[in-house]
Amino acid sequence: MSHPHPELPLPPALPSKGLRIVALGGLGEVGRNMAVLEYEGRLLVIDCGVLFPEDHQPGVDLILPDFEYIKDRLDDIEAIVLTHGHEDHIGAVPYLLRLRRDIPLVGSRLTLAFVEAKLKEHRIRPVLRVVAEDQTERFGPFDCEFVAVNHSIPDALAVAVTTGAGTVLHTGDFKMDQLPLDGRITDLRAFARLGEKGVDLFMVDSTNAEVPGFVTNEVEIGPALDAAFAQAEKRIVVASFSSHVHRVQQVLNAAHAHGRKVALVGRSMVRNMGIASELGYLDVPPGVLVELKQAASLPDDRIVYMSTGSQGEPMAALSRMANGDHKVQVGHGDTVILASSLIPGNENSVFRVINGLTRLGARVVHSGNAKVHVSGHASAGELLYCYNVLKPRNVMPVHGEVRHLVANAALAVRTGVPADRVILAEDGVVVDLVDGKASVVGAVPCGYVFVDGSTVGAVTENELKDRRTLAEEGFVSVFAVVDTATGKVLAGPQILARGMAEDNAVFEEVQPDVVKALEDAIAGGATDTYQLQQVMRRVIGQWVSRRLRRRPMIVPVVVEA
Repeated sequence: MSHPHPELPLPPALPSKGLRIVALGGLGEVGRNMAVLEYEGRLLVIDCGVLFPEDHQPGVDLILPDFEYIKDRLDDIEAIVLTHGHEDHIGAVPYLLRLRRDIPLVGSRLTLAFVEAKLKEHRIRPVLRVVAEDQTERFGPFDCEFVAVNHSIPDALAVAVTTGAGTVLHTGDFKMDQLPLDGRITDLRAFARLGEKGVDLFMVDSTNAEVPGFVTNEVEIGPALDAAFAQAEKRIVVASFSSHVHRVQQVLNAAHAHGRKVALVGRSMVRNMGIASELGYLDVPPGVLVELKQAASLPDDRIVYMSTGSQGEPMAALSRMANGDHKVQVGHGDTVILASSLIPGNENSVFRVINGLTRLGARVVHSGNAKVHVSGHASAGELLYCYNVLKPRNVMPVHGEVRHLVANAALAVRTGVPADRVILAEDGVVVDLVDGKASVVGAVPCGYVFVDGSTVGAVTENELKDRRTLAEEGFVSVFAVVDTATGKVLAGPQILARGMAEDNAVFEEVQPDVVKALEDAIAGGATDTYQLQQVMRRVIGQWVSRRLRRRPMIVPVVVEA
């Protein structure tokens, strides 16, 4: 298997009739999915999603793919193909379209409806190309055939991209549920037909590659939800992704069967389900949906709140309920159902929400104690089927953390794909498909781009390090007035600490050391205030580290008299 080396050089020029693939996100992480294909000087983008921040990225709202690689080549982009409507595949589209607004967006009807609603908030009117399974469209030198795949959202598509270099099949996110709620299965007949013609590179979803066997069918969730509803004494809150149409459908059905009304909670949930209902992907039983205001007047045993926040996102509805600062006040006898799986990295946030809800007296039902969710990603057994049906010449696992990619690669090798034709890449690694052989040829810079409030890319790792220091170690400010002519400290040093358990009086012990260090520095010829500030920082830092066992952020200020 070809492993990327951390010191890979910049790639050479793309050979004639070669196809270049660069993932700008999604390799080594669950989210931020984006791949750029290049052929004859033209580019095709597949997906453009976001990654949600973890605890060690305080204050960050979203993480985007790094567009630097294509920033100077925006006019070369033929289209952005979107495999489905989840945020980790479409969430960064507005930020790319800010750079060039007329890039055509290609996807299924529901996917593009979700994207269009999102872009309206950014005041961007997109160029849309609606496609469906069994359809073939040409974008510049790229012939794209779209294939139905089953996922945890309706209308998902895989895409087979054919150029003079061969055919690449990109699955997007998929599984092989044989009894899907909407009757739309992954089209293995199309996979087999493509395999007969020849798949030169198979870019395949890795998220569940470590999980043996097959994913449970979605229809088996219905009885588990029904049982949870039957046992509920008071109000029910169900949390799910705001785009999980199938799960919302099951909640609507269960509520209808148990004589309850459903109120949608969360702006994205209201927006997406409105779109899904309007387009016919969501069948709302008559009279079941009510407005949130109306729900408050209903008896507790007659209402279900369908909410966002299943991943413990701090500002989402469920987290605010757990903290007691939402208009829906969860209490004793209420039932909360987390109808989603844990995205890696979100465990602490989700458990914090579960503990908060439990403390309020709610009964919390989740995938750890009841079958209220199944994954939307193919497990190892399903992936083996795909490899055997397709017999791909080369394989490049995508969509997953490193452990998922490695597990997926091992499955490919077990089915007979030569180990030297299985590419394990990370974000920014450049893979060229030339004469039927895929190989790593270099890497391009590819970092995290943080969205923080209204700023994009302004927050760096250094700023995040400062935020972590402030959160974990506290803050110390030190102020002094000096007369460089006489070499004396006229006032201070005044030392104030925040976020530290110790009283400010403890710093009286180090004040003489700071004064001496400043006067020694001035006597030694230091007159620049920056130099003197660094002297104070060093003395305080060493003392705090030795005496208090802390490494706070220290902000020194020296003023000349």
